[in-house]
Amino acid sequence: MRFITTFQLADFIDTLVSLFSAFVLGTLIGAERQYRQRTAGLRTNVLVAVGAAAFVDLAMHLDGAGGAVRVISYVVSGIGFLGAGVIMKQGMDVRGLNTAATLWASAAVGSCAGADMVAQAAALTVFVIAGNTLLRPVVNAINRIPLNEKASEATYYVKLAVSTEALPVLRDQLVEKLEAANYPVADVAVVETGDEFLEIIATLVSTAVDPNELNAVVVDLQHQAGVRHATWESNTAD
Repeated sequence: MRFITTFQLADFIDTLVSLFSAFVLGTLIGAERQYRQRTAGLRTNVLVAVGAAAFVDLAMHLDGAGGAVRVISYVVSGIGFLGAGVIMKQGMDVRGLNTAATLWASAAVGSCAGADMVAQAAALTVFVIAGNTLLRPVVNAINRIPLNEKASEATYYVKLAVSTEALPVLRDQLVEKLEAANYPVADVAVVETGDEFLEIIATLVSTAVDPNELNAVVVDLQHQAGVRHATWESNTAD
């Protein structure tokens, strides 16, 4: 049997240390995710870390550092496909990005352990857990700050509900008044609302705005003949 001639106790112990380190560190990362009931919890993060460590360790024993570097590049791309599976889009909301990023970090921890860089793997684990826990209050505090339209860049829409007869004239007026207020229009769409009115939606070039200026444009358009109502809104989901 080739196993008898190729088995070396020192290499086997080295592999065990790499896999055990990846298992413990992956458990620490996964436990925090499991506590918060995320899609990828304890077992997933452990398997990602141990799997990455196994591939890198195998490459290290077969082809040295050069082989490990090549395998690590494939681990990074492979985890990208796995992370895409936990990302879900629900309307304008995208969920699972943090979970996918954590899986990516777990793979990095496992790769460090597989490359016999256990201390670096432990340090990375500390930073990953800190990012998922210590930064949470900071995120919540930022989210509670009211949105300042003058300081934030978002996508803004100006909408007019108009009669069919007034559509051509009001569409041109909408673009002219917005550009006169120094808000260039990126796109204009017309949507049927199901009654005798149509909705004109002007998408502004992504920029910061002065709410008072947009309000003035909307009020002016509201008084035009054929306009049922006029409004504007913003979208910062992107």
